[in-house]
Amino acid sequence: MHPVIRFISFIALAVLLSGCGTPWATAPNRAGEPVMLLGHDPVAYFTESKPVKGSTQHKLVMFQRTYYFATNQNRFDFIADPAMYEPQYGGFCAHGAAFGRKLGSDPTRWQILDGRLFVFGSAAAQAAWSLDPAWHIAHADPIWQDIQDEGWRSATLTATLNKVPHHKPMTQARAEWEKRHPDQPWPTDELGWRDWFKPPGWRAAEGVGQTALGYPE
Repeated sequence: MHPVIRFISFIALAVLLSGCGTPWATAPNRAGEPVMLLGHDPVAYFTESKPVKGSTQHKLVMFQRTYYFATNQNRFDFIADPAMYEPQYGGFCAHGAAFGRKLGSDPTRWQILDGRLFVFGSAAAQAAWSLDPAWHIAHADPIWQDIQDEGWRSATLTATLNKVPHHKPMTQARAEWEKRHPDQPWPTDELGWRDWFKPPGWRAAEGVGQTALGYPE
């Protein structure tokens, strides 16, 4: 069997066995609630300019997702205007979203641009996105309207089998990065096959290439 066909068959089996995945980039806490950003406070990115762990004492349960906040004030601010503080593309990697993929989510890989919070699945994905944020956003915004309610495994499998016309392989992004930044090494934490079997934020939770953040309590 051809390696590509074998890989696709493998992923298709994973989807069938594991379900289509949640529409949002969540990881379950001990009670089974789908928690966003591995329990980090979405408002703190705007007010403190850094990822801040939230608390179960200040949580908000929404449709298909739960947020933790560091303070009750942040919780109130979020309730007043969720659209302002929620991460774009359901908290999935903003680089992958440009190609229709709902995969990867690391609350320590982020950027606020034009008042919008973008989260990335890895340092490599963030580096690729940073080469042309406007291009990524222009492609991701309309695609997201079509896939926002679809499970992440299902949406990503579809995008893998039927690549968008503007698809760019990561090797192309790496070549452009190395041309622009000859003194900066390309990150080595690119997404792989294990991302199909674990929650979207598993790399950050389990400490792949960084200090482990742990799963939500």
